[in-house]
Amino acid sequence: MSRKHPIVAVTGSSGAGTTTVKRAFEHIFFRDGFKPAVIEGDSFHRYTRVEMREKMTGGMSHFGPEANRFDKIEALFKSYAETGTGDKRYYLHSQEEAAKHNARLGCDQKPGEFTPWEKIVEGTDLLFYEGLHGLVEDGNDNVAQHVDLGVGVVPIVNLEWIQKIFRDNAERGYSEEAIVDTILRRMPDYINHVTPQFSRTDINFQRVPTVDTSNPFIARDVPLPDESFVVIRFKEPKKFNTDFPYLLSMIDSSFMSRRNSIVVPGGKMGFSMEIILQPIIEQLMDNKGS
Repeated sequence: MSRKHPIVAVTGSSGAGTTTVKRAFEHIFFRDGFKPAVIEGDSFHRYTRVEMREKMTGGMSHFGPEANRFDKIEALFKSYAETGTGDKRYYLHSQEEAAKHNARLGCDQKPGEFTPWEKIVEGTDLLFYEGLHGLVEDGNDNVAQHVDLGVGVVPIVNLEWIQKIFRDNAERGYSEEAIVDTILRRMPDYINHVTPQFSRTDINFQRVPTVDTSNPFIARDVPLPDESFVVIRFKEPKKFNTDFPYLLSMIDSSFMSRRNSIVVPGGKMGFSMEIILQPIIEQLMDNKGS
């Protein structure tokens, strides 16, 4: 809590809803005037989109070490903590992203490829990582040890699958059979490399639906936020001086389920994130270099 260059990592699997927490952090950074170095987890994939399609025929998934550069994530986190900079790149998801970065860097990369490695500009206040492996530990690679604030976004698994099936079908045109095949292929790496991270996070936001999701493979609608609760677990409440009475007074209809867990209505997830996370970020900033 006295690091000059703090690192915040938000981790969650595909379809988990990490975009919601990313938006909450953006609001916090904007209000407080903090300048983050934003790092996307996809930029540490080992292979381009075309290469990965070939690799997946052999059973490889996006969740495991064979498909990702855990060493590069750790090297970046270590470098940033010590110097406030480090090596980053971008994975180009779309033609629009490719055009933007090609113009900026003078290169000619295509969607599904990576930009060249470049240095994070000096003068940022903290590093903000959002992706699959912000707190991963695997053999010689220990990313988690460099993180000052780890946040997990973890819907119960049936809801996670429903969200993924719906998104990949509606937005990417994948068939239900193809999506289910992807889920099954990823399962061993999900169990071994994604799930363990949520025991290392400081705070987990787990969305739990209040409607029947017992068979996620036949669901035709994603449960609405108002059809769910969010269980917020604090690993060590004293670490960030968590004030539960204050949170209960600020978040209507919230309640404590355990001494370190608060439950809030699903529709208040974004608001709750900002109420909880803003004081923690400010605390990290106040303690820089102390």
